[in-house]
Amino acid sequence: MLTSSVSSSNQRKALSSADAFSGVRGSAPAPGTFPFFHEGVVYVKSKKFVLSLIAAAVCLSPAYAFAASSIPMDYCPDEVIDCFDVIAARKQGASKDELRKVQDFVLGKKVKTDSGTSSSSYVPDEVPIDESCILEPKGTVHTGEGTFYGGGYTGGHAMLDPVSHDYWIVAMNHSDYNEAQLAGAYLEVTGELGTIKMLVTDELPEGKKGDLDLYTDAFPLIAPVEKGRVPVSWKIIPLDSAEDAPISFKYKEGSTEFWCGVQVRNHRYPITKLEYLDENGDFVEIPRRPYNYFESRDMGKGPFTFRITDIYGQVIIDKDIPLSYDDTEIIPGHVQFPE
Repeated sequence: MLTSSVSSSNQRKALSSADAFSGVRGSAPAPGTFPFFHEGVVYVKSKKFVLSLIAAAVCLSPAYAFAASSIPMDYCPDEVIDCFDVIAARKQGASKDELRKVQDFVLGKKVKTDSGTSSSSYVPDEVPIDESCILEPKGTVHTGEGTFYGGGYTGGHAMLDPVSHDYWIVAMNHSDYNEAQLAGAYLEVTGELGTIKMLVTDELPEGKKGDLDLYTDAFPLIAPVEKGRVPVSWKIIPLDSAEDAPISFKYKEGSTEFWCGVQVRNHRYPITKLEYLDENGDFVEIPRRPYNYFESRDMGKGPFTFRITDIYGQVIIDKDIPLSYDDTEIIPGHVQFPE
Protein backbone atom coordinates (compact mmCIF):
# COMPACT_ATOMS: atom_id res chain seq x y z
CA MET A 1 0.00 0.00 0.00
CA LEU A 2 1.20 3.47 -0.86
CA THR A 3 0.16 5.90 1.84
CA SER A 4 0.53 9.62 2.13
CA SER A 5 1.18 12.26 4.69
CA VAL A 6 0.14 15.48 3.02
CA SER A 7 2.05 18.08 5.00
CA SER A 8 0.17 20.80 6.81
CA SER A 9 0.76 23.31 9.56
CA ASN A 10 -1.14 21.00 11.91
CA GLN A 11 1.14 18.12 10.99
CA ARG A 12 4.23 20.21 11.66
CA LYS A 13 2.82 21.12 15.08
CA ALA A 14 2.34 17.45 15.79
CA LEU A 15 5.92 16.72 14.79
CA SER A 16 7.17 19.28 17.27
CA SER A 17 5.42 17.60 20.20
CA ALA A 18 7.12 15.49 22.82
CA ASP A 19 5.71 12.32 21.29
CA ALA A 20 7.16 13.11 17.88
CA PHE A 21 10.75 13.72 18.87
CA SER A 22 13.12 11.31 20.56
CA GLY A 23 15.74 13.20 22.50
CA VAL A 24 17.14 11.46 25.51
CA ARG A 25 13.95 12.22 27.40
CA GLY A 26 11.42 11.03 24.81
CA SER A 27 10.78 8.24 22.40
CA ALA A 28 9.99 8.35 18.71
CA PRO A 29 6.64 7.14 17.44
CA ALA A 30 6.41 4.20 15.12
CA PRO A 31 7.53 5.44 11.71
CA GLY A 32 4.67 6.48 9.43
CA THR A 33 4.47 5.49 5.81
CA PHE A 34 4.65 7.91 2.96
CA PRO A 35 4.69 7.95 -0.85
CA PHE A 36 7.96 7.72 -2.73
CA PHE A 37 8.60 11.23 -4.00
CA HIS A 38 11.52 12.16 -6.25
CA GLU A 39 11.89 15.63 -7.74
CA GLY A 40 8.37 16.43 -6.61
CA VAL A 41 6.57 13.54 -8.30
CA VAL A 42 5.26 10.13 -7.22
CA TYR A 43 6.90 7.15 -8.90
CA VAL A 44 5.47 3.69 -9.42
CA LYS A 45 7.47 0.65 -10.50
CA SER A 46 5.50 -0.11 -13.64
CA LYS A 47 3.10 1.81 -15.82
CA LYS A 48 1.13 -1.44 -16.09
CA PHE A 49 0.07 -1.15 -12.46
CA VAL A 50 -3.61 -0.51 -11.92
CA LEU A 51 -4.08 1.61 -8.83
CA SER A 52 -7.10 1.62 -6.53
CA LEU A 53 -7.91 4.74 -4.56
CA ILE A 54 -9.14 4.02 -1.01
CA ALA A 55 -10.86 6.21 1.50
CA ALA A 56 -9.32 8.81 3.80
CA ALA A 57 -6.22 10.95 3.78
CA VAL A 58 -3.72 10.46 6.58
CA CYS A 59 -2.95 14.05 7.41
CA LEU A 60 -4.34 15.57 10.60
CA SER A 61 -6.96 17.60 8.74
CA PRO A 62 -10.43 16.08 8.07
CA ALA A 63 -10.28 13.00 5.84
CA TYR A 64 -11.49 12.85 2.26
CA ALA A 65 -13.56 9.74 1.48
CA PHE A 66 -14.53 8.03 -1.75
CA ALA A 67 -15.42 4.48 -2.78
CA ALA A 68 -12.57 2.29 -3.98
CA SER A 69 -12.44 1.71 -7.71
CA SER A 70 -9.70 0.64 -10.12
CA ILE A 71 -8.57 3.14 -12.74
CA PRO A 72 -5.41 3.34 -14.88
CA MET A 73 -3.55 6.30 -13.34
CA ASP A 74 -0.72 6.73 -15.82
CA TYR A 75 -2.50 8.82 -18.47
CA CYS A 76 0.93 9.91 -19.74
CA PRO A 77 2.61 6.52 -20.24
CA ASP A 78 5.93 7.53 -18.73
CA GLU A 79 5.87 5.45 -15.52
CA VAL A 80 5.46 8.67 -13.53
CA ILE A 81 2.24 9.92 -11.98
CA ASP A 82 2.31 13.71 -11.69
CA CYS A 83 0.50 16.89 -12.72
CA PHE A 84 0.91 16.00 -16.40
CA ASP A 85 -1.32 12.97 -15.90
CA VAL A 86 -3.99 15.32 -14.57
CA ILE A 87 -3.71 17.40 -17.75
CA ALA A 88 -3.72 14.30 -19.95
CA ALA A 89 -6.72 12.85 -18.13
CA ARG A 90 -8.65 16.05 -18.77
CA LYS A 91 -7.70 16.05 -22.48
CA GLN A 92 -8.66 12.38 -22.82
CA GLY A 93 -12.14 13.10 -21.51
CA ALA A 94 -11.84 11.45 -18.12
CA SER A 95 -14.96 11.77 -16.00
CA LYS A 96 -15.04 14.28 -13.18
CA ASP A 97 -14.83 11.45 -10.67
CA GLU A 98 -11.78 9.89 -12.36
CA LEU A 99 -10.13 13.29 -12.70
CA ARG A 100 -10.71 14.03 -9.04
CA LYS A 101 -9.14 10.70 -8.08
CA VAL A 102 -6.04 11.39 -10.16
CA GLN A 103 -5.73 14.82 -8.58
CA ASP A 104 -6.14 13.35 -5.11
CA PHE A 105 -3.47 10.75 -5.81
CA VAL A 106 -0.99 13.38 -6.99
CA LEU A 107 -1.70 15.27 -3.77
CA GLY A 108 -0.83 12.17 -1.77
CA LYS A 109 -4.00 10.32 -0.88
CA LYS A 110 -3.76 6.61 -0.01
CA VAL A 111 -3.58 4.15 -2.90
CA LYS A 112 -3.27 0.39 -3.18
CA THR A 113 -1.57 -1.57 -5.95
CA ASP A 114 -2.94 -4.87 -7.20
CA SER A 115 0.46 -6.44 -6.52
CA GLY A 116 0.36 -5.33 -2.91
CA THR A 117 3.75 -3.64 -3.14
CA SER A 118 4.32 -0.56 -1.04
CA SER A 119 6.67 2.33 -0.45
CA SER A 120 7.24 3.67 3.04
CA SER A 121 9.56 6.62 2.81
CA TYR A 122 10.16 10.10 1.51
CA VAL A 123 13.56 8.83 0.40
CA PRO A 124 14.06 8.23 -3.35
CA ASP A 125 15.17 4.73 -4.39
CA GLU A 126 18.39 6.14 -5.82
CA VAL A 127 20.24 9.20 -4.55
CA PRO A 128 23.21 10.59 -6.52
CA ILE A 129 26.48 11.17 -4.68
CA ASP A 130 28.56 14.33 -5.11
CA GLU A 131 31.97 13.12 -3.97
CA SER A 132 33.32 16.69 -3.85
CA CYS A 133 30.97 17.41 -0.93
CA ILE A 134 31.87 14.44 1.27
CA LEU A 135 33.14 15.77 4.60
CA GLU A 136 33.94 12.44 6.25
CA PRO A 137 32.76 8.82 6.30
CA LYS A 138 29.52 8.15 8.16
CA GLY A 139 30.15 7.21 11.78
CA THR A 140 33.42 9.14 12.11
CA VAL A 141 34.23 9.64 15.81
CA HIS A 142 35.60 13.02 16.97
CA THR A 143 37.30 13.74 20.28
CA GLY A 144 37.74 16.91 22.28
CA GLU A 145 36.80 18.57 25.55
CA GLY A 146 33.31 19.20 26.87
CA THR A 147 32.16 22.17 28.94
CA PHE A 148 28.70 23.51 29.76
CA TYR A 149 26.67 26.72 29.43
CA GLY A 150 23.07 27.87 29.74
CA GLY A 151 22.21 29.01 26.21
CA GLY A 152 21.18 27.58 22.87
CA TYR A 153 17.41 27.04 23.03
CA THR A 154 16.87 30.62 21.88
CA GLY A 155 19.28 32.93 20.12
CA GLY A 156 21.75 30.24 19.07
CA HIS A 157 24.04 31.08 16.16
CA ALA A 158 22.37 28.40 14.02
CA MET A 159 19.08 30.38 14.25
CA LEU A 160 16.93 27.27 14.69
CA ASP A 161 14.40 28.91 17.03
CA PRO A 162 12.11 27.66 18.33
CA VAL A 163 14.09 24.62 19.50
CA SER A 164 12.05 21.87 21.12
CA HIS A 165 12.96 21.19 24.76
CA ASP A 166 12.63 17.50 23.96
CA TYR A 167 16.18 17.82 22.63
CA TRP A 168 19.38 18.29 24.54
CA ILE A 169 21.35 21.03 22.80
CA VAL A 170 25.02 21.73 22.28
CA ALA A 171 27.33 24.39 20.82
CA MET A 172 29.95 23.23 18.29
CA ASN A 173 33.52 24.53 18.16
CA HIS A 174 34.30 27.10 15.45
CA SER A 175 36.39 24.77 13.29
CA ASP A 176 33.86 21.94 13.10
CA TYR A 177 30.90 24.34 12.92
CA ASN A 178 32.57 25.55 9.72
CA GLU A 179 30.39 28.48 8.67
CA ALA A 180 27.20 26.65 9.76
CA GLN A 181 27.99 23.38 7.95
CA LEU A 182 27.17 21.44 11.13
CA ALA A 183 24.24 23.64 12.16
CA GLY A 184 21.35 21.34 12.99
CA ALA A 185 23.59 18.28 13.19
CA TYR A 186 22.43 15.53 15.52
CA LEU A 187 25.21 14.09 17.68
CA GLU A 188 25.81 11.14 19.91
CA VAL A 189 28.01 12.52 22.69
CA THR A 190 29.89 10.29 25.13
CA GLY A 191 31.60 11.10 28.41
CA GLU A 192 32.76 9.10 31.42
CA LEU A 193 29.22 8.72 32.81
CA GLY A 194 27.30 7.90 29.66
CA THR A 195 26.08 8.80 26.18
CA ILE A 196 23.35 11.23 25.11
CA LYS A 197 21.96 12.60 21.85
CA MET A 198 22.29 16.34 21.22
CA LEU A 199 21.24 18.89 18.59
CA VAL A 200 23.77 21.51 17.41
CA THR A 201 22.04 24.89 17.77
CA ASP A 202 24.97 27.20 18.57
CA GLU A 203 28.65 27.89 17.97
CA LEU A 204 31.52 27.78 20.47
CA PRO A 205 33.86 30.47 19.06
CA GLU A 206 36.79 29.86 21.41
CA GLY A 207 36.73 26.06 21.36
CA LYS A 208 39.39 23.87 19.77
CA LYS A 209 38.54 21.39 17.03
CA GLY A 210 36.50 18.58 18.58
CA ASP A 211 35.31 20.65 21.56
CA LEU A 212 31.66 20.91 22.60
CA ASP A 213 29.79 23.22 24.98
CA LEU A 214 26.85 21.26 26.39
CA TYR A 215 23.64 22.66 27.80
CA THR A 216 23.89 22.92 31.60
CA ASP A 217 21.29 20.27 32.39
CA ALA A 218 22.79 17.79 29.93
CA PHE A 219 26.38 17.91 31.19
CA PRO A 220 25.74 15.83 34.38
CA LEU A 221 24.52 12.97 32.20
CA ILE A 222 27.98 12.48 30.70
CA ALA A 223 30.37 13.73 33.42
CA PRO A 224 30.55 15.06 37.00
CA VAL A 225 29.60 18.75 37.06
CA GLU A 226 32.41 19.65 39.46
CA LYS A 227 35.00 18.74 36.83
CA GLY A 228 33.81 21.54 34.55
CA ARG A 229 35.94 20.47 31.57
CA VAL A 230 36.09 16.81 30.56
CA PRO A 231 37.17 14.57 27.66
CA VAL A 232 34.32 13.76 25.25
CA SER A 233 33.84 11.89 22.02
CA TRP A 234 31.05 12.46 19.53
CA LYS A 235 29.78 11.39 16.14
CA ILE A 236 27.04 12.57 13.78
CA ILE A 237 23.93 10.37 13.71
CA PRO A 238 20.64 10.55 11.74
CA LEU A 239 18.17 13.14 13.06
CA ASP A 240 15.32 11.18 14.62
CA SER A 241 12.54 13.52 13.49
CA ALA A 242 13.67 12.98 9.88
CA GLU A 243 12.73 9.31 10.17
CA ASP A 244 9.08 9.96 9.35
CA ALA A 245 9.04 13.46 7.87
CA PRO A 246 10.60 15.29 4.92
CA ILE A 247 13.02 18.19 5.07
CA SER A 248 11.48 21.62 5.60
CA PHE A 249 12.28 25.23 4.77
CA LYS A 250 12.13 28.55 6.59
CA TYR A 251 12.62 32.02 5.11
CA LYS A 252 14.45 34.83 6.84
CA GLU A 253 12.72 37.99 7.97
CA GLY A 254 12.53 40.49 5.11
CA SER A 255 12.60 37.89 2.34
CA THR A 256 11.03 39.02 -0.95
CA GLU A 257 11.39 38.17 -4.63
CA PHE A 258 14.28 40.67 -4.75
CA TRP A 259 16.25 39.19 -1.83
CA CYS A 260 15.68 36.20 0.34
CA GLY A 261 17.33 34.04 2.93
CA VAL A 262 16.27 30.41 3.13
CA GLN A 263 17.12 27.81 5.73
CA VAL A 264 16.84 24.03 5.41
CA ARG A 265 15.52 22.22 8.48
CA ASN A 266 14.74 18.68 9.59
CA HIS A 267 17.55 17.26 7.44
CA ARG A 268 18.65 13.75 8.36
CA TYR A 269 22.29 14.83 8.08
CA PRO A 270 23.94 18.28 8.02
CA ILE A 271 23.71 20.33 4.82
CA THR A 272 26.78 21.25 2.77
CA LYS A 273 25.19 22.94 -0.24
CA LEU A 274 21.87 24.42 -1.38
CA GLU A 275 21.15 25.30 -5.02
CA TYR A 276 18.10 26.67 -6.85
CA LEU A 277 17.01 26.03 -10.42
CA ASP A 278 17.18 29.29 -12.42
CA GLU A 279 15.13 30.36 -15.43
CA ASN A 280 17.75 28.89 -17.78
CA GLY A 281 17.40 25.44 -16.27
CA ASP A 282 20.72 25.59 -14.42
CA PHE A 283 21.27 24.92 -10.73
CA VAL A 284 22.90 27.90 -9.01
CA GLU A 285 24.60 27.56 -5.63
CA ILE A 286 23.27 29.89 -2.92
CA PRO A 287 25.91 31.44 -0.61
CA ARG A 288 25.63 30.35 3.01
CA ARG A 289 26.02 32.67 6.00
CA PRO A 290 27.50 31.65 9.39
CA TYR A 291 24.04 32.11 10.93
CA ASN A 292 22.72 29.19 8.86
CA TYR A 293 20.77 30.93 6.10
CA PHE A 294 21.43 30.69 2.38
CA GLU A 295 20.95 34.16 0.86
CA SER A 296 20.43 35.36 -2.71
CA ARG A 297 19.23 38.40 -4.64
CA ASP A 298 18.55 36.44 -7.81
CA MET A 299 16.08 33.68 -6.94
CA GLY A 300 12.91 35.58 -7.84
CA LYS A 301 9.43 35.01 -6.50
CA GLY A 302 9.23 31.22 -6.69
CA PRO A 303 8.01 28.57 -6.40
CA PHE A 304 11.49 27.09 -6.28
CA THR A 305 13.19 23.85 -7.18
CA PHE A 306 16.02 23.22 -4.73
CA ARG A 307 18.92 20.79 -4.96
CA ILE A 308 20.31 19.95 -1.52
CA THR A 309 23.56 18.13 -0.76
CA ASP A 310 24.52 16.78 2.66
CA ILE A 311 27.97 16.28 4.21
CA TYR A 312 28.10 12.74 2.83
CA GLY A 313 27.58 13.92 -0.75
CA GLN A 314 23.99 12.66 -0.92
CA VAL A 315 21.90 14.79 -3.28
CA ILE A 316 18.13 15.27 -3.24
CA ILE A 317 15.88 17.59 -5.26
CA ASP A 318 12.72 19.21 -3.92
CA LYS A 319 10.25 20.98 -6.22
CA ASP A 320 7.46 23.52 -5.87
CA ILE A 321 8.66 25.16 -2.66
CA PRO A 322 6.81 28.49 -2.35
CA LEU A 323 8.35 31.76 -1.20
CA SER A 324 6.90 32.86 2.13
CA TYR A 325 6.95 36.37 3.56
CA ASP A 326 6.17 34.98 7.01
CA ASP A 327 9.46 34.36 8.79
CA THR A 328 7.73 32.15 11.38
CA GLU A 329 6.33 29.69 8.83
CA ILE A 330 7.93 26.26 8.46
CA ILE A 331 7.29 24.99 4.93
CA PRO A 332 7.30 21.18 4.53
CA GLY A 333 9.23 19.73 1.63
CA HIS A 334 8.65 16.41 -0.11
CA VAL A 335 11.91 14.46 0.20
CA GLN A 336 14.47 13.32 2.76
CA PHE A 337 18.05 12.05 2.75
CA PRO A 338 18.63 8.30 3.07
CA GLU A 339 20.29 6.79 6.11
